[in-house]
Amino acid sequence: MRTDLVLNLWHNSAVVQTSARLLRLLSLFQAQRYWSGADLAHRLDVTARTLRRDVDRLRSLGYPVHSTSGTAGGYQLGAGAHLPPLLLDDDEAVAVALGLRTSASGSVAGTEEASVRALLKLEQVLPPRLRHRVAALHGFIVPLSRRGPTVEAERLSAIAGACRDHEGIRFLYNDRAGAPSQRAVEPHRLVHTGYRWYLAAWDLTRKDWRTFRVDRIAGKLKTSTRFKPRKPPEGDFAAFVSKSLASVPYPYRARITLHAPVETIAKRVPPSAGILEAIDSDSCTLNTGSHSLETLAIHLLWIGVEFRVHEPPELVDHLRCLAERLQRSSGSTFLRLDG
Repeated sequence: MRTDLVLNLWHNSAVVQTSARLLRLLSLFQAQRYWSGADLAHRLDVTARTLRRDVDRLRSLGYPVHSTSGTAGGYQLGAGAHLPPLLLDDDEAVAVALGLRTSASGSVAGTEEASVRALLKLEQVLPPRLRHRVAALHGFIVPLSRRGPTVEAERLSAIAGACRDHEGIRFLYNDRAGAPSQRAVEPHRLVHTGYRWYLAAWDLTRKDWRTFRVDRIAGKLKTSTRFKPRKPPEGDFAAFVSKSLASVPYPYRARITLHAPVETIAKRVPPSAGILEAIDSDSCTLNTGSHSLETLAIHLLWIGVEFRVHEPPELVDHLRCLAERLQRSSGSTFLRLDG
C-alpha cells in the first residue's frame, strides 16, 4: 500500500512537471518564430529525446509544430486551421486582437509596446477566417482624434517580428524634407514616445546606429539575412532614441539652466523634448531645440520654474521682448483696476 502511494505521488509530480514544461515550451515558441533543437533543450534543461516527446505532446493537443532535421534542425510554431485548444474561442480571439490593434495605435496610453508584442503572438496562430473578421472590424472603426501620426498595426507587427527574429529588413524611407532613400538595416527595438513610433536600428550602409520614424517608412518591408544582435547604443535603446530626437538639427538650439531638481523637471519634460543633466540637488541643465523661438519660449514658461537662458542669444532677446509686452499689458490692467 505504501509503495502504491509513493508511485502515485511520483506519477502526479511527473505529470505536473511535464505540464509546466509544455507551457514553458509553448511560451518559447510564441516568443520567437524559430528555435534550434539544441537551444530549446538547453532552455528547458532536458535531453533531445525528452524535447521530441514534449513536441509530440503539443502536436497531439492541436498545436502545429513544424520541425526540420539535420545538424541545423529545429522547431517552429505555425498557424493551424483551428485555434489551439484551451486558449481562446473565436469571438474572444477577435475581441482581443481588435483591442490590441486599437491599443497599438496609441489610443490607450502606456500599453502600445506591450500591445504590439501580444498582437504579434496572437496573429501567429490566428486562422485565416479570424484574420478576415479582425481586418473587417478594424477597417470600419474611426477614432475621434489621434495624438500623433498614425502607424498601421501590421507594419508595427512586421517590424517587431523582424526585431524578435533578428532578421534584416529593407525599406523606402522619407526624410524630413520628403526625399526618399532605400535603407537596409538590422532592426533592434521599437520605441514609442507617446506621440510617435521610432525604430532603433543598425544602418548597414552607414555602418552606424540610426533612428527611423515608422510613419515615414513607405512601401513594403523586405526581409533579408539574419544578424547577431548588437549591444544597445547609449546603453539603452530608449535613451538612444531620446538623445537622437534631442539632437535633431533644429534651426534653434537652446541650453538653459532650470532652478529645480532634475527629478522634478523630468516629470514635465519628456525625453523626446530635450536632454536633462543634473547640476546639483537644486538645479539642472536642459538642452533642447525647436523650429521657432515662440515654441521655445512657451515651453520654458510652461515648465513653471525659474530659469536662465545661456544660448541662443535670439531666445534671450525674444524673451526680453515678451517680458516687456507682458509688463505693459499687466501695467495697463493695473491702471484700469486702480481707476
